Parts: sequence; C-alpha cells; structure tokens
Amino acid sequence: MELNSAAIHDVVHPTAGFSQGALTESLSLSESRATVCSESASWDESQLNPKNRIDSLDPPVRPLWRIDGCTGLGTQFYATPLFLHDVPPMRFDVFIPEEVQAASSKLRQLLDLSVAFHTKDAIRLERLGIARHIVRTLQAWITKMRCDTYSDMCKTLPFGSRIIFENLETNIHAIRISIVPTFYVERQLLGLASLNQTLGLTQVLPEAIDISRLSVVQQLADSACLVRMMGGRADDEDGKLWVLKAMTSDTKYLFVELCNLLRMEPHPNIISRPEYLVTKQCRFGGKTAVIGFLLCYHKPGSLRDELPLLRIHGRLPLKRQLKWATQLTSAVLHTYEQGGMFYPDLRLDNILLSASDDIVMVDFEQRGVWCEFASPEVNAIEYLRILVSDELDDDAGRAVSEGSRDRFAALLDRILPEWHVLQACESYSSPRPRAYPNYNIPWLGLDQTEQEASMVYMLGRVLWCIFEGQSAPQKAAVWQSYRYEPDIEFPAYRLTPPQLRGLIDRCTRGRRDTLSTLIVRQKSKLVLRDQESSRPEEVLMVARQWWRAEVDAAEKFLKMRQERKKRGTWDGNHFGRPKLREVLLELERLRLEIDVAVAVPSTTILAN
Repeated sequence: MELNSAAIHDVVHPTAGFSQGALTESLSLSESRATVCSESASWDESQLNPKNRIDSLDPPVRPLWRIDGCTGLGTQFYATPLFLHDVPPMRFDVFIPEEVQAASSKLRQLLDLSVAFHTKDAIRLERLGIARHIVRTLQAWITKMRCDTYSDMCKTLPFGSRIIFENLETNIHAIRISIVPTFYVERQLLGLASLNQTLGLTQVLPEAIDISRLSVVQQLADSACLVRMMGGRADDEDGKLWVLKAMTSDTKYLFVELCNLLRMEPHPNIISRPEYLVTKQCRFGGKTAVIGFLLCYHKPGSLRDELPLLRIHGRLPLKRQLKWATQLTSAVLHTYEQGGMFYPDLRLDNILLSASDDIVMVDFEQRGVWCEFASPEVNAIEYLRILVSDELDDDAGRAVSEGSRDRFAALLDRILPEWHVLQACESYSSPRPRAYPNYNIPWLGLDQTEQEASMVYMLGRVLWCIFEGQSAPQKAAVWQSYRYEPDIEFPAYRLTPPQLRGLIDRCTRGRRDTLSTLIVRQKSKLVLRDQESSRPEEVLMVARQWWRAEVDAAEKFLKMRQERKKRGTWDGNHFGRPKLREVLLELERLRLEIDVAVAVPSTTILAN
C-alpha cells in the first residue's frame, strides 16, 4: 500500500479503526491504478515517447539552489539560494501540494516522491529525483526572473512566504511557480514591545537583532536554521555559527519554548538560554515581530545519528554510555523539579552532543511525540484527541462517525475541560483557559505524578537506544526513515548489561505493542510485517482491527482512571515505575561501579 497522507488517516492513526469507507475506497484506487498500468503500453503513456521523459536529473554545473531537507510528508522542501551573499533566513520554502503530486502516478515514481514522504535529511534527499527536479526548475525560474528577484522578495514578503509549484511536468519550463505571501504568519508572531507582558515574564529579555543581520548557512530542520551574524557584539567570535529557532506554522510553540528557556534555571546538560531575539518589521500594522531566537550551535549532532555509527565502529564503551545516560536523566529531573514543567519531547533527535562529548537536551516547545516514544497513558488521551478532531469531509464514509466523536469528546471533556479552546488556538495567547501553561492536551490531562511517570517511560525508551546503540526503538518508522536504521527492536536486548535491562524494563512498565508489530514500512510502502508484499485491503483490514482493539483498551483505561479519581483511589504511578530521582541514583551507582572496575581490572562488574 502506497505511503501517503491518506494512509496516515486509514492505517497509521487511530482513525483507521473507524473509517468505514476506507477499505472500499482503497480497493477502487487499487483497481484504477491497475487499469492505468494495463494501459501504460499505449504510446501516449509510454516512456519511449519523448514527451513523457524527463530531460535530465543531473544537477546543474553551477547550481543556484540547494535542497537542505524536507518535511510535511514530502510536500515542503527547504530551498536555500546559492546565488546571493548573506541571504537572510526568510524561509521561502518550496511547496508541492499533494494533489499536484497525485496528478501523475508516473511522475511520482520517476521523481521518488513516495521516498520523499519519509526522507528528511539533505544527504539522502539530494539523491532523489524530486530534489534534483526542484533545483533544476528553480534554476530555470530564477534565471528567467533574474537573481535580484529573490533579494526583492526578502525585502517585501512576509516571513515564511511560500514558493508553490502549481503543477509537475517532465519539462521543467512547463512548471508554473507562484509566490504566496503568508501575512497570517506575521500576524501570529508576538510583538517585541509587549513580549514580556504577553509571556508573563519578569526576566530581562535577550538583546534583539533584526533578521537582516543574519545570513543563512543551512536549514537543519523545520524549526532550526544554521546562521551567521553580521556585526555582532564585541565578545562574539568572528564567523560564529548560531542556530535560529523559528517556525513558519504553529508559532504558539515557539513562544512556549522561549518562555520555558528564559524561566528555567541553567543546567550543564540543557541548552543555554537564548542569546538573542530575532525580529522583523512587519509591513502591515507596523509591528516589530519576534520571529525567533538564537541558540548555541553544537556541531557533533544528535544521538540519533551518532549512536549507530559509534556502535558500528566500536566507539561506544559502557563508561561513555553511562555518562550520557546519567547526564540525560539529570537534565530531565532538573526540568521536572527545578523547571516545574513536564518534558514530552524526549527522543534521540532532541539530544545533542557538545564538543566536550556531553549531552545537551534541546526542544522545549512541549509539543510532544508520536506513540513510538510516548507512554500508554499519554497515548490513550492522544487517541481520543485525534478521533474527536477528525473532520475529514468526504462522501466515502472515511470520517469517524458523529456518534463516536461525541462519545470520545465527552470523555475528553472530563479529562481536560476546555481542551478544544487550546486546540483551536493558532497563535500564542495569554491567559489560556484554566491557566494551562502550554498547548499539549494529553500531558495537561495528566496529574503531576502521572507526568513524571510518563517522563520515566520515555526516558526508559531512550536509555534502551543509548545502551543498544540504535537510532530508534523500532525500525522502518512510518513517519521518518533514518540514515542508519535499527537492526534490533525494543524491548529485545543484545548489548545492554543485565542490571540496566532491569532498570529499563521497570521504567517502561505498562508498555503496549505498537502497530509496527503488525504493519511496517518497506521502502515506501506499508506492508504486513514479515511479508514481502501485501495487498492494500489486507493492510487496511489489519490496521482497522488493531486500532479498534487499541482504542477500546484506551477508552476502558481512561474510564477506570476517572472512576478511581472520583473515588479518590487513583494512584498516579499506576504502572509502578521508578521516580526520576531513583533512576538517576541507580545510574550513578552503576557508573561508580564501572569506574571501580576500570581501577581494579580483576573485578568483574556488569558482566554480560
């Protein structure tokens, strides 16, 4: 079954269990594609016909653009101009809407669009046909329009404006490009003059600099851009690199993170507070908007990419792993005890390595993660939120029925009153209903004890990755492929010492099987696990049955929780996981033991 946004709704999300028309529609789609394939031998459709061939996918000799990555399920590409010096990070990304991609199944195949759905990093993306096709198309476009067109765009367009491909053609000169200003993004951004008041801060704000003083080096991720500053402070190193944290959508999370970083006491293993605020003068309304902030850049990268390489090359000794595990646990504990907040974004992407080989925890948007890392109690509430929010408007019966949505909404209302107000917020607003500190509905629905237990669960999954040297707990993740895919899956063990296995198992008590035990991504298709190929209807049927059982279990758990809360008998640590401080103490004890073992070689500690 092809991997696309429809597959997310009909297979990957809990909506799969309630999409009554998904199977019929998939069968129809499968039949229509079979018809297309059977007719593909005609001259009009044949690749032997010159009009159906892509002239070239070779990169230009002197490229004027570079693709730094991709997001939005393969519809949004980070296009960095190479033909201008000191280009400000205005985030004019290239968008190829899914309906445009779907217009030609042949082009989807030729341009590797299904692969782009789950490929995010520049190294692998630049090998795909779509990245090369975009570069060649933009080259022809900017050559025709003149290079100073982009400079003019930077001066006149709002931050995050879009370069839209209105169609996809084999002939790059036949692709129509339009520029869509995103004034709504700048309207969502908070003004510098009222920032302290809006965020409820008493701290002195970092120095503000205009976006024109920054120059793009590379787009690292959807919300992180590597930049250089021109004319910095006297104490800034010349040519120093910074990370600009900025968002072109869901800007409320940007200001949640800014507020958290400014309020939190420093910790050696947590990213330092922002050094600068980055502003832009908006054309309408005269507002000086805060579009982001600058953070220290840590060149070694994230544990997600480093762990597999270190393991493969034998550079992952237990002493090093224990140091990182202890540092990470200390940082998470500091966030909870000193920062007074929950940390729902605990995954390897958000754990960097410093130049001194120490852990640096980043990303305090409090947006949360998908169920691959989240605890079952968080997932249970998140499933309800997704189901209640399903507003798919079609005639195929794929949307969740109104009766089911009403039932789930009633339960969600009891768990987190006025949750719908939070979800409807497109921009940061203060005060929020019931003084909610952020916009994460599942985590706000938990009490403080439950939040700590869920953080311990996520920590356990990350500890497993550290001690097994893996990029993720599961291989072939639907949302994102990795440069180095795991070769073993949680909760199996191969390299982790026995004492640590017991700790990880206690941290992840209550874990449930995930959909990936039955359905996996094989290259760019969803198939049944351990099968070379699967018919779409088989994948849909298995997903439907699994999600119905999983949502039923989540609903029963949440009703049981509400009843016990009402009676006053609910234990927030329902699964009996250790506390964060207990995890830290145990890791410190094991770290001390390994130090003793190094000092006394004849002593056997932590034997496998």
